[in-house]
Amino acid sequence: MNDRPAGAGGGGRTGVGARPVRAGADMTAPTAVRYALVPVPRLSLATVARRSGLHPELIRRFVALGLVDAERDSAGHLVFDPTAPAVLARIQRLRSGLCLNYASIGLVLDLLDRISLLESALRGRGTRRETPPWT
Repeated sequence: MNDRPAGAGGGGRTGVGARPVRAGADMTAPTAVRYALVPVPRLSLATVARRSGLHPELIRRFVALGLVDAERDSAGHLVFDPTAPAVLARIQRLRSGLCLNYASIGLVLDLLDRISLLESALRGRGTRRETPPWT
């Protein structure tokens, strides 16, 4: 979920449908651990389905494929981070806009996460130029 360390990238997802860390993944990136001061409210499967407009079975399939992070509560029901409806909307945009299959969507999500981490690292160093490189 979003409690993962900042440098974990897409391969460090946790939860029911976690994707394994691939061989050759950059494990030397600096990580920062975030600690929640206030417990984050979790959303039930029914709430996520209602907010996203998707069928609960499709959401379960996304969890099984590792596209959406989820955990199980003490009763064994799926619970989601409050950002899950936004993640599901992103998946639906990739599926309909680019006609990608779900395996490809997982790869694209991992790449987008990695790009975001690299851009934030560049901003942190102050080395990002406003003008593109000459090539």
